Amino acid sequence: MSKKRISSNYITQLAPNEVFVFGSNLQGMHGGGAARLAYRDFGAEWGQGVGLFGQSYAIPTMQGGVETIKPYVDDFIEFAKKHSELVFLVTEIGCGIAGFTPQEIAPLFSRAITEEIQNIYLPESFYALLK
Repeated sequence: MSKKRISSNYITQLAPNEVFVFGSNLQGMHGGGAARLAYRDFGAEWGQGVGLFGQSYAIPTMQGGVETIKPYVDDFIEFAKKHSELVFLVTEIGCGIAGFTPQEIAPLFSRAITEEIQNIYLPESFYALLK
């Protein structure tokens, strides 16, 4: 990666082209953590647990092990590649209420670095594990 693209640990506002990427559940019940913030402030929709809504992008993390999260992260990465006009600020998805660690989740985002996807910004904890 030619330049570190680090998302802030404390995202409270977004520029018009920025998207808050958060861990969700498949049912889209955004009751706590980053999901609640996404719902309250960035346009996530109740009942929608996957994809882009407003200035938020939901990645399900509550349905099983890490292997069940990977397809959703892969879909997100493909989506980001197709939407270069947007900047995606990834939070530590799955590392709060879902109970995973950065060591478990960060490898799912390795393509963001190896393919140098310019519009995906990762948390420092993920980036440190992937460099």
